[in-house]
Amino acid sequence: MNNTLELLLNHTSIRSFTNQPLTEGQRDEIFKVANQTSSFSLLQAVSIIRITDKELRKKIMQLSANQPYIEDAAEFWIFCADFNRNHQIAPKIDLEYIEYLLIGSFDAGIMAQNALTAAESMGLGGVYIGGIRLNITELTEILNLPKHVVPLVGLCIGHPAGEKPELKPRLPQSMVMFDNQYQPLDEEKLRTYDEQMREYYRNRPSNAPFTVKKVNGWTDHIEDHLERSRLPFMLEYLNKQGFAQK
Repeated sequence: MNNTLELLLNHTSIRSFTNQPLTEGQRDEIFKVANQTSSFSLLQAVSIIRITDKELRKKIMQLSANQPYIEDAAEFWIFCADFNRNHQIAPKIDLEYIEYLLIGSFDAGIMAQNALTAAESMGLGGVYIGGIRLNITELTEILNLPKHVVPLVGLCIGHPAGEKPELKPRLPQSMVMFDNQYQPLDEEKLRTYDEQMREYYRNRPSNAPFTVKKVNGWTDHIEDHLERSRLPFMLEYLNKQGFAQK
């Protein structure tokens, strides 16, 4: 196994950081790697907002379900789908079609992933913050984001404090990767995976973040998180930002 595969296969989210800052060289290298990420037709429809102001960090933390590592991490970056630049270059193009939002979302996702992988290759750690979308209208205002820009995910980066968390079990390949056509859910394999997750949560430290209320496996986890992930205001917000109207 080469070093890249080993790094990727040992990924875990880090939510506890020391107060040691990143060097300017580390920060620049992470950005360079992120900026070299594949881009749909080289539209380069992503912008990163680096949050350095402490009061602004605190405000964003409060808007994002009070996740403390937003304040604690050495770096906090917000990845945005950004067609504002493209709109200024080609103002006659109608950007209200949902495909543009899909392009920006995909590009922002892989750019954020490459940034975290670069950080992990330096011995750093990080965690993504989807909670920045919980109060997305207010976040858009305090970041002064113009039309055709949408904040999608935050990324905490820093020096890990304490031991690295245990790897969380993933779905088996046979439930995720299919040959030639989609396959129905295999209930027996799901039950086996549920038991693996129950064992993982039983052995998880009691002070770990997001400890589930009941150790009932992955199935109950999905039902709970799908219920809590509904943001009924999102379509109206996206329309206001000039996306997903067609």
